[in-house]
Amino acid sequence: MEVVFATLVGLFFAAAIYLMLSKFSIRIMLGIAILGNAVNLLLFTAGRVTPEVPPIIPAGADTLNANAANPLPQALILTAIVISFSFLAFLLVLTYRAYQDLKTDNTGEMRLAEPEERPLPPLGY
Repeated sequence: MEVVFATLVGLFFAAAIYLMLSKFSIRIMLGIAILGNAVNLLLFTAGRVTPEVPPIIPAGADTLNANAANPLPQALILTAIVISFSFLAFLLVLTYRAYQDLKTDNTGEMRLAEPEERPLPPLGY
């Protein structure tokens, strides 16, 4: 099962990088969302996908069984889901606000604050 998840993680990363290299802010935002899901799936796969043995310490033992799933990546994924959702909500508001002001989602056309002719750097300090 880990091979299927590893392939899926690779596809998610490839799609995310492709979308983030775009010049449109909506595609960049979708790429960041897919990247967050790819990282979550990577953490989930790193924690061993074993449905047979739950991550519960048996009575009288001090540690988990060797073939039990690791609960730490699962806890990290829950935290990462909350953080990625809040970051995506912030990006959505930022993209919508930029579209309202500039009437475009093309990042090449959003360079209104940059001067046409850049001044030379200072020659001395």
